[in-house]
Amino acid sequence: MSFSAHETAFMQQALALAREALFLTSPNPRVGCVIVSPQGVVLGSGHTQRAGEAHAEVMALRDAQAQGHNVQSATAYVTLEPCSHQGRTGPCCDALIHAGLARVVVAQGDPNPQVAGQGIARLHAAGVQVDVGLLGEEANELNIGFFKRMTHGTPWVRMKVAASLDGQTALDNGVSQWITSEPARQDGHAWRAQACAVLTGIGTVREDDPQLDVRAVPTPRQPTLVVMDSQLETPLTAKLFVPKRPVWIYCAVDHPERRAGLEAKGAQVICLPNPNNKVDLAAMLQDLGKRHINEVHVEAGHKLNGSLLRANLVDELLVYLAPQLIGQGRGMTNLGPLTQLSDAKPLHFHEVTHIGPDLRILARPVR
Repeated sequence: MSFSAHETAFMQQALALAREALFLTSPNPRVGCVIVSPQGVVLGSGHTQRAGEAHAEVMALRDAQAQGHNVQSATAYVTLEPCSHQGRTGPCCDALIHAGLARVVVAQGDPNPQVAGQGIARLHAAGVQVDVGLLGEEANELNIGFFKRMTHGTPWVRMKVAASLDGQTALDNGVSQWITSEPARQDGHAWRAQACAVLTGIGTVREDDPQLDVRAVPTPRQPTLVVMDSQLETPLTAKLFVPKRPVWIYCAVDHPERRAGLEAKGAQVICLPNPNNKVDLAAMLQDLGKRHINEVHVEAGHKLNGSLLRANLVDELLVYLAPQLIGQGRGMTNLGPLTQLSDAKPLHFHEVTHIGPDLRILARPVR
């Protein structure tokens, strides 16, 4: 079906509302809704709130009611298929039906098995016209982690790297503060904030003692911190133990005394060994999916970066490149020497943007 310029503009408004929920809704998807009269007047709008609170459609209906608007025969532009199941909130498709809307335009179907076309089917059964596919790709990008978790059972893995133009993340002596600019660092915090979890390795914890929380941008929540620590060597004095932030430590060898100390600090310890007494990275991602993690933001050293890439577990690289040359230093990833170019891991540039004086590159593996 083809859509008009006016319809596209209304869906763009709904997508803008969904982006306002970028840091808010996890593990639920970010959804926006705009309700429009038959005459083309916006009657109400809203986006999904925190998990357990109102979804976008209900917020838009409430907004219309607060303004004294009658939504009978109106059209709702929604960035994701209205839910059809009773969870912590009621079915949104029923709310739209009861409000008397005549039409619902949906950007993208919901891959959640509890919905997966049932919301659209229920609207059809009630006589509501439903059209699907307007700006669907944009809606998918907004919820790329939710879509992956629903279809594959694992989160979207985004690996963040800050480097010089010649690909070095630190000097040979380990100094890295700061290769990239303040705008790039602030932008990096915004990407942290939208993730459900930040992942790092024990090497980074011991060498840099980072907090890895969100500080440079306002956020209503802190993402969970996930640490790969095969031998449970995380120091109890580490700065990563931020108050009220969940810390999950994945290990391969259980040391009861070390576990007890970490648990006393509030960490949760999960033992998932592979045959080499390292953390089973694929099993870890499966576990994170079961824990409702949609997006994992990796900020680690070259060893863990290399392990994730070699295992084909990275969905996207978020690379900030500074306009300077460092020479010999520490690289982005330890992939090991290749003997032929055909063994290289091909990527495609999804997006390239200037952030202050630096370049931000989103690159995705060619599958």
